[in-house]
Amino acid sequence: MTAAKYDAILIVSFGGPEGRVEVLPFLEKVLHGRNVPRKRLLAVAKHYDHLGGISPINAQNRALVAAIEAELERHGPKLPVYFGNRNWNPLLTDTLRQMRDDGVQHAMTFFTSSFSSYSGCRQYRENIAAAQAEVGLGAPQVDKLRAHFNHPGFIESMIERTAAALDQIPADRRAAARLAFTAHSIPSAMAAHCAYEAQLHDACQLVAAGVGHSQWQLVYQSRSGSPSQPWLEPDIGDHLRMLAAVGVREVVVVPIGFVSDHMEVLYDLDYEAKQLAGELGIHLFRAGTVGTHPRFVAMIRELIVERMTGAGDRPALGTLGPSHDVCPADCCLNGQQT
Repeated sequence: MTAAKYDAILIVSFGGPEGRVEVLPFLEKVLHGRNVPRKRLLAVAKHYDHLGGISPINAQNRALVAAIEAELERHGPKLPVYFGNRNWNPLLTDTLRQMRDDGVQHAMTFFTSSFSSYSGCRQYRENIAAAQAEVGLGAPQVDKLRAHFNHPGFIESMIERTAAALDQIPADRRAAARLAFTAHSIPSAMAAHCAYEAQLHDACQLVAAGVGHSQWQLVYQSRSGSPSQPWLEPDIGDHLRMLAAVGVREVVVVPIGFVSDHMEVLYDLDYEAKQLAGELGIHLFRAGTVGTHPRFVAMIRELIVERMTGAGDRPALGTLGPSHDVCPADCCLNGQQT
């Protein structure tokens, strides 16, 4: 990749409500055009009651933006950092309009999803393109930084988070504990057109090896599709039942598919999965997400420098090698675009 001139960095994420009155409008926006029964939407809305109607994702992303700004201020390059969401304020269109008004012409973007799939990559690129079209003349050009699922900065951060969780288990029972790596389930048809599963398996293997623990499994959580549509399995709940059936009493859940402790971590794991584990007689320990881990923040800076300089050294661990900088036309299709 040749060097290019950039004048900003854009952090792009999913978005979430920041008050009870925003919950239903947010969910309606997320589910627009999808055949989701109103009853299901209202049931999901109740999840937000556990956190006062506020999703933590925006606050966590603002903390990440602040950490990146501090990292760039200390080490360079000194670029402004912007933040835009797919589904809720600050919306991408508003952010790109602000960038245009600030004179930004060519930005890099970092997605808060570590693994490649339609919803975690291609859809964000489509969202940016739609926002650029809405902003119109003068909208900045935006180039995505490569996927970081196997970058040493991500893997090292997850190893540290996982080790800290394992250390909560009494030493004499630690070896018998299991690691359950979790990621958001996606439709099997979508998974067939991306490297999501392969990337997850590579990352899980690297983290498990890093903590010296061979008893691990990749499982999925938070599926939201029709029961008749195949999604990636096994589900975390089914996996916990299987572990209980074979006598496992300690499990460390590692939400490797998420970069911050947002709703699907705090509710689906810390509430639902932990409650089920208790009923099954399993002690569940949850590893932290990378969040604003200093090594993860440093990694984002490294990816910025790599893109700006066209560096030939593109660090990547595992078997898959570094991800591409420019996505091919058929990359991460949604399963219906074939």
